[in-house]
Amino acid sequence: MSTDARRCPKCDSRMERGYVLEQTDSAMAQSAWIDGAPERSFWMGLKLKGHQRLPVVTNRCPKCGYLESYALPA
Repeated sequence: MSTDARRCPKCDSRMERGYVLEQTDSAMAQSAWIDGAPERSFWMGLKLKGHQRLPVVTNRCPKCGYLESYALPA
């Protein structure tokens, strides 16, 4: 699905493509979708090994501010 020409479902304006920023004390990154339920890890916070990870692309309507997110495979 191409999100370049996506229209806002709320007000029918053209949406802008972007992403949601995740910020920690030492890094900034793009949000990601991880399959399955979260599993705690003592050292890393959450266990990610063996889980599918997809970057989250978020479209924003500049008129009404509505956000719509997708986790599309590359």
